[in-house]
Amino acid sequence: MELIVVEEEAEALIEKLNTALDRLEQEHTIFGGDIETAAVEHPGTPKRSALTETKAASQTAASAIKAAGEKVADALKKVI
Repeated sequence: MELIVVEEEAEALIEKLNTALDRLEQEHTIFGGDIETAAVEHPGTPKRSALTETKAASQTAASAIKAAGEKVADALKKVI
């Protein structure tokens, strides 16, 4: 899982995540590595959020399904 946060919030977030992982490990076996940080250069204008990307993808998929349904309906009309 990747999580992108503002640099000023990174240390506090890592501390909270480590605490949460420690609590989880008391009841469950957790496999994986340590929490890491990496600087990310921001090129200028912000990119769309993952939620926005997901919503756009779902709208595209819905449009494709609707178009496919219309083509199937037209094909059935021609066959009948």
